[in-house]
Amino acid sequence: MGNFKVWFSRKYIGFCLTVGIKDYFCPPIENQHFYTMKHAWHDLSPGDRLPKYVDAIIEIPKGSKGKFELDKKTGMIKLDRVLFSAVHYPANYGFIPRTYCDDKDPIDILVFSSIEIPPLTMVSAKVIGVMRMQDQGEADDKIIAVAENDMSVNHIDDIHQLPPHSMKQMRRFFEDYKKLESKEVVVEDVLHKERAWEILMDSLVLYRKHF
Repeated sequence: MGNFKVWFSRKYIGFCLTVGIKDYFCPPIENQHFYTMKHAWHDLSPGDRLPKYVDAIIEIPKGSKGKFELDKKTGMIKLDRVLFSAVHYPANYGFIPRTYCDDKDPIDILVFSSIEIPPLTMVSAKVIGVMRMQDQGEADDKIIAVAENDMSVNHIDDIHQLPPHSMKQMRRFFEDYKKLESKEVVVEDVLHKERAWEILMDSLVLYRKHF
C-alpha cells in the first residue's frame, strides 16, 4: 500500500497516491460536482423571502457553554473557547449568509426554538426583532428570530410577544458572559421587527460592497 495525501482549497480537492517510486497525481477538478465544497458564509443563500424570513446557519446550540464560530477561511465551524462564566446560550445562535457588519463578520442571529439545533444546520427563521449591542465599544447587533418550522414558537410575530422571562435571560446572558474575560458588553436596546429588517438589509448591501 502506498502513501496517500489529500489537500483542499476553499472549493476543490486534489490527491496524490505514491506507490513505490511512482506518483499517481490527481489535480483539483473544477467541473465535477463531487469536488465542490460550499462555504457557509459566501456560497449559501440568505433566503428568498427577505427580510421577513431568513435562512440562518447555526453555530451554537441553545444550552451550550461552547463558543463555536465560523472559520472564515474554510467555512467550517470551530471551537473558539469554552465560556469563562457559568452561563449558557439562551437560544440557538448563528449567522446569516452573505451579510457583513462593521465588525467584519456576518450579522449574528438568535433563533428561538423548542429544540437544540446542531451546528452548521440551515434553519428557516422568522425575524421578530433586533438587540442593539456594543461589544468592547464596537457595534455588534443580534437579529432575533423564531424557527419557522417549530410550531411551539412560529406563532410569534414580533419581539414583544416573546415571554418576558426569555427576554430577561437573553439580555442578561450577553451582559454577563464576557465579564470573567474582563471584556465589556453593553446591551443598548431591543427593537421591533421593522428595525431588524432595516439592519438586515443594510448588512446585505454592505456584503455586496466588500465581496
